[in-house]
Amino acid sequence: MKPVSGPIASSLVTRKGTRVATHIHLVRHGHHSLLHGVLCGRMPGVQLDELGCRQMAAVADRISQIGPVALQSSPQRRALQSAGIVAERCGLAVEVVSAFDEIDMGDWTGKEFSRLALDEDWQRWNQRRGSSQPPGGESMVALQSRVVAHIEQLRAVGGPIVIVSHAEPIRAAVLHYLRRPLDDFHSVTVGPASVSTISLEGSRGRVARLNGEVSA
Repeated sequence: MKPVSGPIASSLVTRKGTRVATHIHLVRHGHHSLLHGVLCGRMPGVQLDELGCRQMAAVADRISQIGPVALQSSPQRRALQSAGIVAERCGLAVEVVSAFDEIDMGDWTGKEFSRLALDEDWQRWNQRRGSSQPPGGESMVALQSRVVAHIEQLRAVGGPIVIVSHAEPIRAAVLHYLRRPLDDFHSVTVGPASVSTISLEGSRGRVARLNGEVSA
């Protein structure tokens, strides 16, 4: 494992005793057996496999070094499992936040990616995320609105905060703070058990870390 440095090591900047920055560490849940094969979305019962548990144990060790003041999680089982591993290591309770729930994929939930590849609506979704949405599901614009609104509410909390979520909510947040359009989603990688960090200072926000990988 690489030595901890940057915002992940010094997650609260102070000047003359005044808090001037809050760091939000966005952690994607660990690996599960359906990853890359099935579009799980909000499909119930999806849980970490052995690799995912090892990944999150490594993440928990690293997160424990920053002394987070709060730990939040998507309500999906795989995220709650991941957050539970971090919680045990850090001695924190897990707060479930619907704002960082997985995107609602509507009629595509539970379908294999190999079948979706033939769907013209799926192809359009993967070309124009900013102006399309899954049938019966949630647009990326709506997703981004809820995750950014939640992050902005955390400015006043202070201290490092950890949120365990999914690729699309994290990607939507990162694109907002990078000031890039949603159609650029392909340029933002969010791997399983990765850590991305958003730094909030004054009225500003920036991406301080993207897709930081922790070895299992």
